[in-house]
Amino acid sequence: MKLPGLWLCLSFGSAASLSPSCLSAQFRRPGDFILGGLFPFGKDTVNLTARSEPTLPRCERLFMDGLIWALGMRFAIDQINNSSSLLPGIKLGYDMYDTCFEPLVALQPSLLFLTRNGTTGIGILCNYTEYQPRITAIIGPHKSDLCLLTAKLFSSFLIPQVSYGASSETLSNTELYPSFYRTVPSDKNLVEAVVRLLNQFGWNWIATVGSDDEYGRGAQALFLSMAGNDNICIAFEGFIPTDLAEPNARKQLEDTVKLINSTKVNVVVLFAYSLPAQALLEHSIRMGLGKKVWIGTEAWMLSDVAAYTPNIQSIGTVLGFVSRTGTVPGFQEYVAELFSSVEQEKFCQQSRELSRLMNTEVLDTHCQQCDHVTLGDIWPLLRVTMVQPVHVAVYSVAHALHRALGCTSEGCPKTPIRSWQLLHFMNTLPFEVNGQSFRFDQSHGTNTGYKLIFWAWRDGTLTYLPVGDYDQSLYIQKSQIQFHTADKKEPTSECFRRCQPGQFRRIKGFNLCCYDCTDCSENTFWSSTDSTSCSPCPQHQWAPARSTRCHERTERFLFWDEPMAVALMTLMALTVALSCLSALLFLKHLQTPLVQVAGGGRTLFALLWLLLQSLSCCLYVGRPSARLCAVQQLSYALCLNGCFSTFVPKALEISLLTEFPRCAPRLLRWVTHGRAWLLVAASLLTQALLCFCHLRLGPDYLVADYKSLPSEVVLVCGTQSWAAFALLHGYNSCLAFACFLCTFMVQTPARRYNVARGITFATLIYFIIWIFFVVVFATLRTVLRAVTQICTIQATTLGILASYFVPKCYIMVFRPDLNTGDYCQNPAEEQPEEDSV
Repeated sequence: MKLPGLWLCLSFGSAASLSPSCLSAQFRRPGDFILGGLFPFGKDTVNLTARSEPTLPRCERLFMDGLIWALGMRFAIDQINNSSSLLPGIKLGYDMYDTCFEPLVALQPSLLFLTRNGTTGIGILCNYTEYQPRITAIIGPHKSDLCLLTAKLFSSFLIPQVSYGASSETLSNTELYPSFYRTVPSDKNLVEAVVRLLNQFGWNWIATVGSDDEYGRGAQALFLSMAGNDNICIAFEGFIPTDLAEPNARKQLEDTVKLINSTKVNVVVLFAYSLPAQALLEHSIRMGLGKKVWIGTEAWMLSDVAAYTPNIQSIGTVLGFVSRTGTVPGFQEYVAELFSSVEQEKFCQQSRELSRLMNTEVLDTHCQQCDHVTLGDIWPLLRVTMVQPVHVAVYSVAHALHRALGCTSEGCPKTPIRSWQLLHFMNTLPFEVNGQSFRFDQSHGTNTGYKLIFWAWRDGTLTYLPVGDYDQSLYIQKSQIQFHTADKKEPTSECFRRCQPGQFRRIKGFNLCCYDCTDCSENTFWSSTDSTSCSPCPQHQWAPARSTRCHERTERFLFWDEPMAVALMTLMALTVALSCLSALLFLKHLQTPLVQVAGGGRTLFALLWLLLQSLSCCLYVGRPSARLCAVQQLSYALCLNGCFSTFVPKALEISLLTEFPRCAPRLLRWVTHGRAWLLVAASLLTQALLCFCHLRLGPDYLVADYKSLPSEVVLVCGTQSWAAFALLHGYNSCLAFACFLCTFMVQTPARRYNVARGITFATLIYFIIWIFFVVVFATLRTVLRAVTQICTIQATTLGILASYFVPKCYIMVFRPDLNTGDYCQNPAEEQPEEDSV
């Protein structure tokens, strides 16, 4: 119907409002499959507490939204019956009853729906598989309280029930309510959206009020649990009565307003249906609560609360979430045409005859006051009342029937279908309504998301202005929201200051909203707004104090270009140069008495190992690796053994000549001349075997130390087995100790060179250095561990050079006159013993 035609109907309806219509006869029609409907046509039950007989309660006032929802079901069924593709050849009937928002009222039609088809009795059976009730499926009711009652009833028979408004999270339990479905999101999704809204505006000191029913209690409980996890503090939580006729209802509402006022909050979250919400708002206005930000839901925001509440604009700013539903094309024209038809006698006569076919005398809780409603009365709400959930609910059942019957484009077989047989098809397959796809999720709900609605007043007229969307994430057009405050700016609602980035809340006392802001310590970071603790950084990262993020640790080891390494490498170069210079002098004077008495060619061998020992310091500079760590101790032990092994024959020779002169003649040949090299080789072979054992028992390994330095990871070589360490270096200590015992008591006549003294001092210096080295080395786990090792190697090398080789170099260069056979005799010998290479 064209727009001018609508206005004609509107004018006609207004003019004809004095004469009753037959609108009340439009909610019952026969068909092949009957869908039951439970809608709140009325509200305010009369004398419910004064009932002394089991009579049917009556409702005092017409609830216009309920009438529109019922018309939405009628429109959907008429569309399906006129469709040639969904259920061709099948006619759906409907039987709609008033719930009056009251469980007692809703229970009677629910029991009627369960009666055996064609009778008014419910069979008491052990098995209801073949039981055929009066209806095939139920649409409604709207409130969660009523659904909790009816869903248990219908679930026992496995009759599909699709609610268009019940959002309680309790109904998501498919074990308790296996046949319950809904075409609106659950309260859990709604509460998540509200919490996101509060966080975006920084409102963390709020009051929350719920109606004292399943919807209010359930939604508020969910909100309290989620708000606590998101650092939102609740200044006041309370409930308001749903039965406003109770004697204590007025006082309870007044107390609620007073308590909200005492908290000084600027934001109130209200989970309630329209009647309790309207009562609270009326008392807030009358008692001068002041302008607040009211966070609402579609349970009251889109109802006629604003239209029937005097001075409603004075309450402040109203924001809230409503299901993101689309329009139902053709519905307004359908309603306009229907209101035009119900004024016609012929149409009314046909309607009454069809209604009587449904056995009207059984129960008469239809829309009693609908006959006095005109299009002018209903038209303002027709544009804002959400009809799509009802529309989708009807189509969900129709699509399930289509699949259960096995319909084709040619038609549907008229075979009997049990209600429980529809559940499988409702659970598994998606369905399409007006080009939009829908599907019931695991909890039998459809989560279509929400729109954020703002009550905008323009010239005294209320407009529901969309200012945002929520679908897992929240988007708000803040520029579209005009806050009703003195400065027209966004109000604050905080009882505490927000902590700065890098700080966390240290709670004081028992109130979560009382706390101090404390800086995050080193290696922790601030991870979320107003968090109650700082999160530790991963091991491979670090953070300074009062940090908002972690940084990657840099590696720390002895770099080639740092001053310490340069100094040590310079010392190594000097040691290497001194070793090479000493080797050249010894090579040049190899056949002289001084070199021969010192060991001859074995001295060059010892200097070669000292040179390699000095060069091994390079293994400790640069980035360490597992292989380098395993080689470090081996190289030091083997090189030092190469030097000490050359001292052993000379120390034994001196000991035999001084301490055992009688045995010396027959034993000296085993420690002098060519056989001395056998001792050197045996010593090196023994040390090589110990190196192999060290590798097998527990070689040094690469350690990543994250604790020693705050922002760096120290890469050092750690000792895996101290037993293996002692075994590796113990052999050299034994050689040094044996050399020391053989030489430290040797006395040399005046004007003779004391070759034993050099060995004594070399081994003594080694022991002194190693006492300090082991103590320091065992306690260090930083870069200084490598420095200590280098210093020990250099000190040992320089100590041996200075005590044993440098004095001889001095004689060769500056006192060649002393390099004679007479001066360089072995102890207790009259003639110098030549020691060939």
